[in-house]
Amino acid sequence: MHFRHLGRSGLVVSEISYGNWITHGSQVEEESALACVRAALDVGITTFDTADVYAGTKAEEVLGRALKGQRRAGYELFTKVYWPTGNGKNDRGLSRKHILESIDGSLRRLQTDYVDLYQAHRFDFETPLEETMLAFADVVRQGKALYIGVSEWTADQIRKGAALARELRVPFISNQPQYSMLWRVIESQVIPASDAEGLGQIVWSPIAQGVLSGKYLPGKPPPSGSRATDPSGSRFMTRLLTDDVLTRVQQLQPLAKEAGLTMAQLAIAWVLQNKSVSSAIVGATRPEQVHDNVKAAGVKLETELLRRIDAVLGPVVEKDPALTESPPRRP
Repeated sequence: MHFRHLGRSGLVVSEISYGNWITHGSQVEEESALACVRAALDVGITTFDTADVYAGTKAEEVLGRALKGQRRAGYELFTKVYWPTGNGKNDRGLSRKHILESIDGSLRRLQTDYVDLYQAHRFDFETPLEETMLAFADVVRQGKALYIGVSEWTADQIRKGAALARELRVPFISNQPQYSMLWRVIESQVIPASDAEGLGQIVWSPIAQGVLSGKYLPGKPPPSGSRATDPSGSRFMTRLLTDDVLTRVQQLQPLAKEAGLTMAQLAIAWVLQNKSVSSAIVGATRPEQVHDNVKAAGVKLETELLRRIDAVLGPVVEKDPALTESPPRRP
């Protein structure tokens, strides 16, 4: 495994991190989830990402059980807050009430005294940013989180949050956006703002929900049991499953072969070529996937290969920075 600093902080994370969105507590049985976490630990992954909303809070519980007994100082544990975790009007968003109550629920489910990174899962337009940042600062001062971060915030939101974090003297160190060969909306605005403020990128969906693995074929139905057939995951994939996108992805096969990589490894290695990326989150339903994906760590892709990837994907790459957005109102 290779490691990088998370932004300009002193926190070191594994280049490949293990995330349990969709899989734990929903898509796979618990024994399979536990086997995937054990595989992640075996191959040197030290960074684990989850959120209170995943599988209706069950994902945190599964991860807590999977990591139980591990030396707490030996791994980095991340979780998030924003999306609804109950039916109450305050069981969502980034109000002081919800943040301070949610961190306690997450720690209980994760069976730990603290998380290394506590992240705002989206921007909350219904709560003053000052209130949100002060609540996060208090979580840090209470020792329940060591650092704070955000997910899918715009460049302007990041700059404003960073200014408040400096005033409050709280370590604001990361952004967690979607990023892949096919989804590059953070490149023009979010990454420059994050770099200026010292935030590292912990990117999710580097394999584009599995599309960049090459397993989805143009003109054919999705493989049985794949994410595209799962109601909780397929809604994120509509744009990716067009024949144009899938045809171009298949044209990456010879490029991956030339590089001595699988398609999934090529996709993960591609995001790690960006120096602003601190870690790429991968999920898994089988331990073999973990063993396969981790081989992308430390891979150096030649400039000519990167150019050829761009030439193949060309018009199907999404770059519009306006697609980094949060709901105008809490869900």
